[in-house]
Amino acid sequence: MFFLLLVTAALLVSLFFNALGAFSLYRFPDVYTRLHGATKCTTFGTIFIALAVVSYAVGRLVESGEPRFRVLIVHALVAMMVLLITNATGAHAIARASHRSGLAPARAVVDRLEESRKGGGSL
Repeated sequence: MFFLLLVTAALLVSLFFNALGAFSLYRFPDVYTRLHGATKCTTFGTIFIALAVVSYAVGRLVESGEPRFRVLIVHALVAMMVLLITNATGAHAIARASHRSGLAPARAVVDRLEESRKGGGSL
């Protein structure tokens, strides 16, 4: 019963963060903020999906003692680690490609003081 409650709670948290990530794709103004919102939220949401799978497998392992649930735990943890690496790497690659193609942020702040220091001019 405890593991079922843990699985349900993890899936609800996951649903919330994945929905928040989907909403950020709709709401944010440019590729950089959309990418940030979607990547952070879906990464966190997917971590909770993996934790729900692990909780389910641990509960079933305690009940039945079948070794297949150990394999399920290992697979869920490996999938979570791969997602943590590839999600951040993919987001960085997309942001870098956007920056290199000249796509500017929607409401960027330009530091004129730093520009004047480099150019030797005054404010």
